[in-house]
Amino acid sequence: MMLINVRFDVKPEHADSWLEITREFTEATRAEPGNLWFDWYRSTETPTEFLLCEAFRDGDAPAEHVGSAHFQEFTGSAAQYLQRTPRIINTTLEGEAWGTMGEITVE
Repeated sequence: MMLINVRFDVKPEHADSWLEITREFTEATRAEPGNLWFDWYRSTETPTEFLLCEAFRDGDAPAEHVGSAHFQEFTGSAAQYLQRTPRIINTTLEGEAWGTMGEITVE
């Protein structure tokens, strides 16, 4: 799978509405057949910072995502809401699911 984490620093005046601003993009991405998950998280320390955690199946799924109309629309309009260019970590991993944490076991 391709695992991607992206940090978005949103302008303060758009931070409270960021999840609504990205709602259509989020829903369209989650509906892609190659999408495994696509989740937004807001920092508790920096309320204008959002982390996008997303994963796609191997093969054509990542390229199909980047080539989609909703991706092109989002990337074409997102800069107006942001304080700076998003920062990204992109890596390929084995599997398509979350594993269990070895250090904590719940019976």
